[in-house]
Amino acid sequence: MRIPAAIRASQRSPLLQVVKSAAATIAAWLIAGWVFPSQLPVFAAIAALLVVQPSVNQSLSKALERSIGVIAGVVIAMGLGLLLGSPSWIVLLAIVVAMLVAWIFRASPGTGNQVAISAMLVLALGSSSPEYAFARIIETLIGVAIGIVVNALIVPPVLVAPARHNLGLLGAELAASLDRLADALPNPQPPARMQELMLEARLLRPMKDAADAAIAAGEESLTLNPRRSTHRADLREMRALLERLSPIVTQVIGMTRAYADHYDDSIGEEPAVIAIAEQLRRAGHDVRLAVQIADVAPEPETLTSAIPALTAPLVIRPPSSQHWILIGSLMEDLRRIRGELVDDE
Repeated sequence: MRIPAAIRASQRSPLLQVVKSAAATIAAWLIAGWVFPSQLPVFAAIAALLVVQPSVNQSLSKALERSIGVIAGVVIAMGLGLLLGSPSWIVLLAIVVAMLVAWIFRASPGTGNQVAISAMLVLALGSSSPEYAFARIIETLIGVAIGIVVNALIVPPVLVAPARHNLGLLGAELAASLDRLADALPNPQPPARMQELMLEARLLRPMKDAADAAIAAGEESLTLNPRRSTHRADLREMRALLERLSPIVTQVIGMTRAYADHYDDSIGEEPAVIAIAEQLRRAGHDVRLAVQIADVAPEPETLTSAIPALTAPLVIRPPSSQHWILIGSLMEDLRRIRGELVDDE
């Protein structure tokens, strides 16, 4: 029987993350148990476990969510306990009230759930006395603090390598798409090849989104990270390169679409097409050069000449009447590509 995908991740979490979570939970249990020896430190252990996140910034967000949720839940439980006593059904009432309070104040789903869970645990495991409620709040804060400290001290993750990898793949595929279109323009193409060109060009968009998400994750991992100064410039350069490549992705998809829509077997006879194809190859070279300069080339063999190839604007003769729409469209997209790659003084 296959385990449903809903309960399995596509890949395991890093083992270091598991070790950090375990260390934070154990430390919180021991320290909170020493501070409050009369109670099992359940709140501290749960808080530490939840607070250890992939980045220090996420840990602080989870710490705030956890702390507010516990305080609100404890206050609700204490108030209901003092008002109604300790019948068994008060636990259910506390859960309902906690969920309504969270809804009224537009709490996030995590905070809302934490309010309800904390109210339930206070009434189910302890009492509603102010002393007990105050102790559980302090216990939670101990767990939160330990989770943040452990996550910050034990090799905080810096997600620069995945950003570099995804951006390098995007650059390599974008350059390859420019080369493929340049090879196809002067030669007759069967319908199957035209469809293949479109599919390959459309794959650029999810690759661009993946690179964007990877860079965003890298930037997130540096927030409040003690190691951020070493990698901040790298991610800034990657973000700048992605902003240059993103419009080119749009232009390449548009050029391929225009070529497929307006194709006929005589298009290769146009002198302008030969010139455009050469410019596309030069653009592919300059994309590889930009990737090389940013040090995100996926493989060493992708190194290319350090001299930009797009050295001058393309000037062509007017095309024949049946091809002027396609030639004009290709020229406009090529102009925009050149604008992204060439730094004219």
